[in-house]
Amino acid sequence: MRKVIGLSALGSLAYAFPLVAFAQVQSQSVLGVLDFFQRLFNGMIGLFITIAIVAFFWGLIKYIWSVDEKKAEGLQTMLYGVLAIFVMVSIWGIIRLIQNTFGVAGGGAITPGTVPTTIGNGIPGAGGR
Repeated sequence: MRKVIGLSALGSLAYAFPLVAFAQVQSQSVLGVLDFFQRLFNGMIGLFITIAIVAFFWGLIKYIWSVDEKKAEGLQTMLYGVLAIFVMVSIWGIIRLIQNTFGVAGGGAITPGTVPTTIGNGIPGAGGR
């Protein structure tokens, strides 16, 4: 199990290195930082779902190839894998439901609104004309 955790941490770091280099090229604004974290978390979600699927199949292999006293361990690993997949996919679905409910499009850039200013004769946006 430590080997799987070590390999997943190594995979996360390998995924993050190009993103860090890309973040250096991007402008150092809030939008660039938010885009960096969005790409990082989206990649990590796929990685975690892959780890959960591998854990499920690892438990299946342990269950099939083991003797009676080790079968319970394989069943427990399969159960944890299925629960992890279920939780991750349902959270993903809840987030998608909230996005659709409030009309927030996922994957797009976040653009801040403009602040109205009073210039000239006190009329917002009049420009003093």
